[in-house]
Amino acid sequence: MSQLQGIITRLKNLQEQSNGGEPAQRFFEVNGERKCQVTYHPKTETYELEVYLEKEKPKKYQFDNIDMITIEIFDLIQ
Repeated sequence: MSQLQGIITRLKNLQEQSNGGEPAQRFFEVNGERKCQVTYHPKTETYELEVYLEKEKPKKYQFDNIDMITIEIFDLIQ
């Protein structure tokens, strides 16, 4: 399975986990270091990407398209 397909699978699992209406979260790591956190908000059907940068405050971005957030995550973990 390609890395992109793995990211998409994890994001789709987030959607399934949030069936009760509560947001679901997942971390993406490289060698044990957290690169970002994704939160899926079922009420708005949007993803929130929180990017962790060294010596900076985390930055948050909103996505309503699974393909766009997949590309962003892929770039972060490369």
